[in-house]
Amino acid sequence: MHKKKSSYSSGLLAELLAVTLLTLKFYRIIERRYKTKLGEIDIIALRGKTLIFIEVKKRRNQQELFESITTKQQKRITNTAELFIAKNQHFHSYKKRFDAILITSNLFPIHIKDAW
Repeated sequence: MHKKKSSYSSGLLAELLAVTLLTLKFYRIIERRYKTKLGEIDIIALRGKTLIFIEVKKRRNQQELFESITTKQQKRITNTAELFIAKNQHFHSYKKRFDAILITSNLFPIHIKDAW
C-alpha cells in the first residue's frame, strides 16, 4: 500500500510541475484531474481558441516515458475529451489538441504538442 501512496503523490507532484510549466507558457488551465465514467484527463487547458487535453506521465527514464501512453489510453482520453465537449457546448467550435507532458527525475519536462 505504501508504494501505491508514494506513486500517487509522485503523480500529483508531476501534474503540479506540468501545470506550472503550462502557466509559464501562457496556457489557461480550466480543469485538473477531470474524471468521468469513460476515463480521466490530467489537465485541460486553453490557449487562444485551442482546447488542449494533456496527459502527464512521470517515469524513471525517458524510454519508459515514450512507451507509457498506449493506443488504448489515447482512445480513452479522446473519448473522455469528446464527452467534456458535449457537456461544455461553448467549446464545440474550438480546435482540439492532445498533448503529453513527460517527466523524469533528471530532466526538464518534455512538452509534446499534438502527441496523437
